[in-house]
Amino acid sequence: MTTVPFDPELLAGLAFFQREIEGTPLRTGNIHASRARFAALTAPIEAVVGDAPVAFEHVSVPGPAGAPDVALTVIRPAAGTSGAAGVYNIHGGGTVLGNRFFGVGELIDLVVRHGVVAVTVEYRLAPEDPYPAGVEDCYAGLVWMAGHAAELGIDPARIVVQGASAGGLLSAAVSLLARDRSGPAIAGQILVSPMLDDRNDAPSTHQFDDVGVWDRGANHAGWTAYLGDARGSADVPAYAAPARATDLSGLPPAFIELGACEALRDEDISYASRIWAAGGQAELHIWQGAFHGSNGIAPGAEVSRATDAARLSWMRRILAL
Repeated sequence: MTTVPFDPELLAGLAFFQREIEGTPLRTGNIHASRARFAALTAPIEAVVGDAPVAFEHVSVPGPAGAPDVALTVIRPAAGTSGAAGVYNIHGGGTVLGNRFFGVGELIDLVVRHGVVAVTVEYRLAPEDPYPAGVEDCYAGLVWMAGHAAELGIDPARIVVQGASAGGLLSAAVSLLARDRSGPAIAGQILVSPMLDDRNDAPSTHQFDDVGVWDRGANHAGWTAYLGDARGSADVPAYAAPARATDLSGLPPAFIELGACEALRDEDISYASRIWAAGGQAELHIWQGAFHGSNGIAPGAEVSRATDAARLSWMRRILAL
């Protein structure tokens, strides 16, 4: 199958990622090696903060019933704040790798430039802890954040959840849980290249099979680790794979962004379309030539700058930044 062409300005970044960061594409047999590789590349928060005017603290909060506590890191302006917008961040990593400091530089930038208070969550990873461990950890952290909004300096009516890849999956799932459990009133959900459909069979998954970043094989490995033998079956609930949801009404406004050169492209387009069909709000951006995570890998590219500007525009409108 012919692939969509990559943006020429992103090709060097794509090659760098595949050579220096990914090493080899994620597959079922190399999950732990990939996890160790990414852990070694993730800087501690102290190094990322540097002399930025922010304060951060690590807290341990009650986890799901019968499960361990959940670790969170709160990042806020050093000068303090009151009634700020809140950003609840769920890291990516295919459900199998990463930690709450993965991509924390973007959170720090939001705190410095826009005065938000950010909370980033550590959730249990698959395959050691498959569904529902990760999503329940994330939901527990969100409940704590909303319940402690006043002491955190957050306006509880201005909290968004956000995540990329598996973080997008978990952000969408947490939004469904909050609706169905009458939980925290989420102002919006930012889904960046989200994994939404465990069936892994949309045309774009075949188009980017062994091509690009987070290809069809990596997607298969991540979903299999998360769901085990249930992956692809009729037994997968919406909280595990949001594309399975039959009712997408009543959800917080969604911002969905990804590249045209992604295996996840078609399932994400479908999700936005189904939100609209249910009478909901969704803003969808498909960036021609972009690939999974390309704006982080090649932030100076024109398409990356446009991507970041569009997301910030949506946040300004939803959160009145």
